[in-house]
Amino acid sequence: MKLFNRSASSVGASMEDAAAHYLQRAGLSVVERNYRSRHGEIDLIARESDTVVFVEVRFRRSNRFGGAGASVDTRKQQKLLATAQSYLQQHKLDCPCRFDVLAIDGDAQNIQWIKNAFEA
Repeated sequence: MKLFNRSASSVGASMEDAAAHYLQRAGLSVVERNYRSRHGEIDLIARESDTVVFVEVRFRRSNRFGGAGASVDTRKQQKLLATAQSYLQQHKLDCPCRFDVLAIDGDAQNIQWIKNAFEA
């Protein structure tokens, strides 16, 4: 029995590519992709001036159940916070940071950038 859906993985990777390009066109520098710690994973880590931006990329084929942006629930936020703390400690960074969500509903042409999606 095949448990890994390769096409879903490639769709996710292509949406992360689109999100990274979107951020770069907006002037951010993507410094890391798919950062993992024991707490979880952060899709993209970028810099905007002196600010580290932790980015969660969410994709939904439709917004029938609330859309991509609504899928970053409290549990996911807590995992992102813990993973971001791990990143900051590992890289010995003491600088401003924020958590953004790039919500993609339907296709990569429909990106909603939610800056400061939640507070640490």
